[in-house]
Amino acid sequence: MKFLVVEDNITLNQNIRDVLQKLGDSDSAFDGEEGLYMAEHGSYDLIVLDLMLPKLNGFELLTRLRKTSVSPVIILTALDSTDKKIEGLKFGADDYMAKPFENDELLARVEAVLRRYNNNFNTKYVYKNIELDYIGKILKINGEYVKLAGKMYDIIEYLIRNRNMVISKEQLFNRIWGYNSDTIVTVTEVYVSNLRKTLEKYDAKKYLKTIKNIGYMWSDKEDNEN
Repeated sequence: MKFLVVEDNITLNQNIRDVLQKLGDSDSAFDGEEGLYMAEHGSYDLIVLDLMLPKLNGFELLTRLRKTSVSPVIILTALDSTDKKIEGLKFGADDYMAKPFENDELLARVEAVLRRYNNNFNTKYVYKNIELDYIGKILKINGEYVKLAGKMYDIIEYLIRNRNMVISKEQLFNRIWGYNSDTIVTVTEVYVSNLRKTLEKYDAKKYLKTIKNIGYMWSDKEDNEN
């Protein structure tokens, strides 16, 4: 999974990222304008948002973001009055936490929001002889460990978490390499091709579909197994 932490305090931003590392990778933004740009152009499963930000405050960021995105947002701020909490939820936040906070509570709240938004939020994917451990980042087929390079693993996890949905090459590129990467979008074709070759060794490439001129899809529906 991938998260965006919008927090101007560098130390606290890193602390939040350390907490979220148990679930996935995180990007950082240190002011509201940067946070809005990254949120609109990136692909994030959840955003942790401070309210008191330079350039653009959290309420303004959330208002603009909700015009184009339904990505879940947890507000994490020192503004802990009931009025502010109500205001934050009305602006479109999915949860509201006050600073200081306990790391375990933040992690639990993130997991709760993800479960509400993502039916595929589990710690493991198991289908027939395939097992993908999201926490350990381990793929096993027929009980055998399948060695995958970092981005190859990231690709298969993203496709499996969004299985039976078509993911465009641009979506995949933005998620894995980042929208501001110097790499070109066609790199996705190379990595997906290598991933398919690896899966072929285990008779599992049939689940990784190429949708012509659009992108890719992981499908474990029985009628697609041909």
